[in-house]
Amino acid sequence: MAFRANEARQNGEERALSYLVNRHIESTERARSQNKVIEIIDRYGPVIDSYPCWHPLVSTHDRRSPETLPGERCGYKGLDHTVYMANAFVTCPYNNGQEVIDAVDNLPYNLTYPVAIIEAERLDVQLYSSGATPILVSCQWIRRSLMDGMIPKSLAIPLILEREVPCWTWANFAETWETMRPYFLGRPHGSRSSLFISQETGQVIKKIWNALIYTGMFGPIRVD
Repeated sequence: MAFRANEARQNGEERALSYLVNRHIESTERARSQNKVIEIIDRYGPVIDSYPCWHPLVSTHDRRSPETLPGERCGYKGLDHTVYMANAFVTCPYNNGQEVIDAVDNLPYNLTYPVAIIEAERLDVQLYSSGATPILVSCQWIRRSLMDGMIPKSLAIPLILEREVPCWTWANFAETWETMRPYFLGRPHGSRSSLFISQETGQVIKKIWNALIYTGMFGPIRVD
């Protein structure tokens, strides 16, 4: 099936609203909760299934094993009932959320600065459940991104190279574009684009990745 970005955005927003603004939210609060979710999506980008492995929200960890969702291996703690946006995520633990905030405050910013800063804050609305404390964890890009919200190749390419080139020292095989595509583009994605990356940028990433693996620096190309 062809990748349709507008359809993916719409489906993601509907899914987030259904999950975060449900019957466990007090009826008097639902309108305000829904408006807050829409506001967050408008500011931080569409709802996604997973991040590119080089995205600052998931790159704060041991780089030998790629991560595409925030979790303990990326330095986060206390996440529960989480919805992911392109440049933020909302998590709703059944406590005051201090564990999440403390974990974000202790992230190794040297791995994201000067590209981005990750911040956490409590939200003053009910999300997921009236008994949960919604926390917004956001990626504040220091370097300018494109007006359409896509991450430009001037950021994506160096972040990919910074992560992948050092792998030559321990890699046994080179992975093909087909294998690495979800790690480089995030999900949902098409053949060369996603909700993070334009078709033009995706094409450049593919060309650079193919050029790297055909040098032999990672070893023979894995063929399954």
